[in-house]
Amino acid sequence: MAAKLSAAKLSADVAIVGAGNAALCAALAAAENGADVVVLEVAPEAERGGNSAYTAGAMRVTYDGAADLKKLIPDLSDENIATTDFGSYSFDDYFDDMARVTQYRADPDLTEILIGRGFETLQWMRGQGVRFQPSYGRQAFKHGERFKFWGGLAVEAWGGGPGLVQALFDGAAKAGVRLVYEARARELVLDSGRVAGVRATLRGGEVLDVEAGAVVLASGGFESNAEMRTRYLGPGWDLAKVRGTRHNMGDGIKMALEAGAEPFGNWSGCHAVGWDMNAPPYGDLAVGDGFQKHSYPFGIMVNAAGERFLDEGADFRNYTYAKYGREILAQPGQFAWQIFDAKVTHLLRDEYRIREVSRVTAASIAELAAKLEGVDGGGLERTVAAFNAAVQGDIPFDPNVKDGRGTAGLEIAKSNWANPLDTPPFEAYGVTCGITFTFGGLHIDGTGRVLDVAAQPIPGLYAAGELVGGLFYFNYPGGIGLTSGAVFGRLAGGAAAAYTEKK
Repeated sequence: MAAKLSAAKLSADVAIVGAGNAALCAALAAAENGADVVVLEVAPEAERGGNSAYTAGAMRVTYDGAADLKKLIPDLSDENIATTDFGSYSFDDYFDDMARVTQYRADPDLTEILIGRGFETLQWMRGQGVRFQPSYGRQAFKHGERFKFWGGLAVEAWGGGPGLVQALFDGAAKAGVRLVYEARARELVLDSGRVAGVRATLRGGEVLDVEAGAVVLASGGFESNAEMRTRYLGPGWDLAKVRGTRHNMGDGIKMALEAGAEPFGNWSGCHAVGWDMNAPPYGDLAVGDGFQKHSYPFGIMVNAAGERFLDEGADFRNYTYAKYGREILAQPGQFAWQIFDAKVTHLLRDEYRIREVSRVTAASIAELAAKLEGVDGGGLERTVAAFNAAVQGDIPFDPNVKDGRGTAGLEIAKSNWANPLDTPPFEAYGVTCGITFTFGGLHIDGTGRVLDVAAQPIPGLYAAGELVGGLFYFNYPGGIGLTSGAVFGRLAGGAAAAYTEKK
């Protein structure tokens, strides 16, 4: 229930800015540690939950087979276990993926905490009312009579992002956390160098001062702010569509920097994907993440010249999708078309079957080339002919592994899952760049304390979630965002509560 304000002042032990997964985990942890908590959410109640509400709910954690997964998913049935190869995902696997994908720039200390505390944090979330399930629909293919998970990602929140957010809000209500909607935090209140609260603007312009023993910033990055995107990510980024909330304007980052926090991480980098070319400028909660188009490893992607411009099969989707949005944005007109033939359309993810999709079908490549808006048809036909001739057909196709079925002799190779486009009907899906979150942000220590430019903690200030810098550079392994938000949200909330007790 939203707090009823009789005056433009509130007080709490811990004030939390934001109301997504990281913020609510911080709120629950602070309340669990005895703190009186107030949460400031810039969105109206109908749009609450930040970017978390727009996700599929996948959460990357270490696990050793089905026995570990059953600790998170108690209703995992014997039939599920018998018919599924869940594999395993070790600490070393996780750390290696983070290092490789971020070109060895990810902060090693934060990465170790993220990986080492992930599984226990999801167990803690279960105790707060969050349910989990195997991610069959997105992370497993059937191989013979058994499903096989690939890419190190087997767990997702029940009900996806909306289900996760609802469970966390339900838990917060039970814990007595107060919520104030349509409250845009603008400024940290300082008292002799210590953060002593936060000032917000309510709808209608009224100022709300929240006096607090500690403040946790968990209000996301600056991906919704076209001016900041262009300033930090570069020219053209004002043209990107925003996958999630319209409200992540970088306010939490800006107010922390004004209070002396150190900018940290990959400020020119972001998580950006292939997103339906006709999607709205911001996310639509009714569609969620359905505008994404992530089955490109099984086809080819062409630009306005009808030419391929990236290796669609460089790696599992989990390790390329978050950087390919940038590649699409760099193409003429900021769009591309993903093309598949009938041999692989059964492998396409559910997002290709939503009503709000930019799709073209045809009985031949020539007919398809004539139908694709903005594409040089002759260029496309030449590209497909050259691609088909280059496929190494003597290598078996297997979507569950990096099968090495690539191409030979092309300027841009396809490394895996290459099939000639020769079986009608053909399908093409129009995509542009959809930005998810930005990588640059604040520097925190292992308990979530925000560090200043001298690498010293700012007393009373904590942070978690997408506004934390230092974890992601250039790229992103799928499923880490929610896990990171939960791990560091829990740590920050608990540390903030402990700090207020010691004051």
